[in-house]
Amino acid sequence: MSDVMILGDTPSEAETDAWHAVVTACHLHDMPPTVPPPSRAETAGQLLVPAVLSHYVKVVVPAPEGGYVGVGQVRLFEDEGNRSTAWIGDFAVRPEHRRRGIGTRMWHVLRAAIAAEGRTSATTEVEIGGAGEQFARAHGFDSALSMIWYVQRVADETTGPSLPDGYRFVEWTGVVPAEHAPGMAHVHNAMHDSPNGDLEMRPLRWDAERVTRAQSAAVERGGTVLTVAAIAPDGGYAAYTEVVLRSPDDVRAIQYATAVAPAHRGHGLGLAVKRRMLGLIRDEGLPVREIATTVADDNGPMRAVNKLLGYRPERSMGLFQVRLPSG
Repeated sequence: MSDVMILGDTPSEAETDAWHAVVTACHLHDMPPTVPPPSRAETAGQLLVPAVLSHYVKVVVPAPEGGYVGVGQVRLFEDEGNRSTAWIGDFAVRPEHRRRGIGTRMWHVLRAAIAAEGRTSATTEVEIGGAGEQFARAHGFDSALSMIWYVQRVADETTGPSLPDGYRFVEWTGVVPAEHAPGMAHVHNAMHDSPNGDLEMRPLRWDAERVTRAQSAAVERGGTVLTVAAIAPDGGYAAYTEVVLRSPDDVRAIQYATAVAPAHRGHGLGLAVKRRMLGLIRDEGLPVREIATTVADDNGPMRAVNKLLGYRPERSMGLFQVRLPSG
C-alpha cells in the first residue's frame, strides 16, 4: 500500500470521487442511520472552496486497486487571533483498513505541516464513544468543549414568530446584501461571550467583508444560505439566525449561527428569528425536513431557546484539542 501523499489545492474530479467514497463509507459505518451522509457536491465544495482567511493541507493514502483508503485535511487559519492553532476537518480511514497504522501516518504528516507553521495546538470534532474519540485520545487530544447535536423537525413547529413593538424582520436567501453586512457582523461579534471551554482557538472577529466572504464561500460550495434578522426600532441590527443547506437537495439543514446583540437580549429575539426561519424554509419550498445544530453543554440560554422550538438531543460530540511544542 502506498504511503501518505499530499493532495493539491484543486483536486481533480477523480480525486474528489475517491475522497468522497472514503468519507461516505466511514459515515455509513460510524454514524447513526438518522444522520444523512454528505453529498458529493458537499465533499467537492469542501475540497475546492477554502473557508475565509484560511489555507489547507490535504493528505490521502492511495489503495493498490485505486481510490483511497484514508483521507485527512487541516485548516490553517490566517486571521491574527488564530495563527497559533489549526482545525482538523475530514479525517477518515475506511473501516476495513483500520488498525493498520494508516491514521497514525496521516496524522504525523498533518502534525508536521501544523508544526512547520509554528502552530501550538490543533482542534477537531469527534463523536463521543466512537472510533474518532479513541484515535484522538490515543494521539494526545483531550476534550476541550463538550457539545450535543440537537435536531428539530421543521413540521413540528407551527407557532408564528412574534417580535416586540418596533422591531421588524429582514431576510434573504444567498449572500448577504451589502446594506446588511455591517450590522450582521456587529451581532456576529456578540457571540464572543459564548462558551469556549479550554480551546486555544478563539472566536473570529467579523466585519462586513468577512461576513460577505463567508456566505459567498458557502454558496460557491453549492450550498444554499438562508438568513433571518431582527432590526431594532433605531434601525440597528439586534439579532439574526443563519441556516445552510450544504447541497440543494438536503433534507437536513445545518444551523450555522444564532446571535442576539447584548443590548437587545431578554426580549425573545433569538426565539423569534428562529421561528421566522422555519417560515422562510417553507416559503422557499425547500426539501428540508430537519434542522440540526450543536450547542455547548454549558450554553444554557441557547439550550432553553431550542427546547421551546422542539429540538431533541441526537448524539454527543466534543471538540478535542492537542497541544504542540512551540518552536
